[in-house]
Amino acid sequence: MGKQGLAVITGASGGIGAAIATQLSQAGWRCLLLGRDENKLQLLQRTLGGEHQYLALDLTLPGSVQRVMMHAASLGGAALLVNCAGCNEMRSFQSEQLEQIQRQMTVNLVVPMLLTHHLLPQLSSVKGTVVNVGSAFGYIGYPYQSVYCASKFGLRGFSEALSRELDGQVAVKYLAPRATDTSINSEDVRALNTALGNKMDTPEEVAHSFMRLLNSKKRRLVVGFPEKLFARVNGLLPELVDNAIIKQLKTIKNYISCQLNTKESSS
Repeated sequence: MGKQGLAVITGASGGIGAAIATQLSQAGWRCLLLGRDENKLQLLQRTLGGEHQYLALDLTLPGSVQRVMMHAASLGGAALLVNCAGCNEMRSFQSEQLEQIQRQMTVNLVVPMLLTHHLLPQLSSVKGTVVNVGSAFGYIGYPYQSVYCASKFGLRGFSEALSRELDGQVAVKYLAPRATDTSINSEDVRALNTALGNKMDTPEEVAHSFMRLLNSKKRRLVVGFPEKLFARVNGLLPELVDNAIIKQLKTIKNYISCQLNTKESSS
């Protein structure tokens, strides 16, 4: 593969981010791996090869985004930004703490916007690409995921608006994976997905979908069926999706109750 330029990847210390970095490396990209776990980043960097670099940092802290911008510039400038870092905790909105709400919105929405803003001059100079890794829940409002949905709906709106604004200058794309088997999902969430019959993709499957989107002219891609259908129907006839999800509500509520009881008994 020929050299493709520098790809800046957030959330690269595991899960989807690490799988995407591996795919990009194989396609000839140099990667700047970003994450909080230095040991995991170092291991991935060694696996991918010496031309790749990493920065271990918390992107929610002051000065972190500027540090990424300067480091990318020192490597010749970013040609691709992959906003993949995310966090989620399934719970009722009433039980959310202020700090949890703020962190989810910051990690999932504000940080991708700030990184894009800071790296835009570098990306514009090479007519580069931004891929925001969102979620099917950026199309479908789901019970007990209100904050996560808000952040991913916001990320999708940001992606769509900026894509139209920068048309011909920088490509801005939105990837919407469905449930994925990563550490963002607890064992309880995996059990709930099994009870509801929801398929969970591997990070590698999501990374393959990412590469298809990256190498196409498409601006958005929802991964999997029936999630792709649900996203479209929800946009046209949300009442139908209301009814389908409400039928699942008893199972979801039972799961949430069991999860809370387990946490209380173990605390």
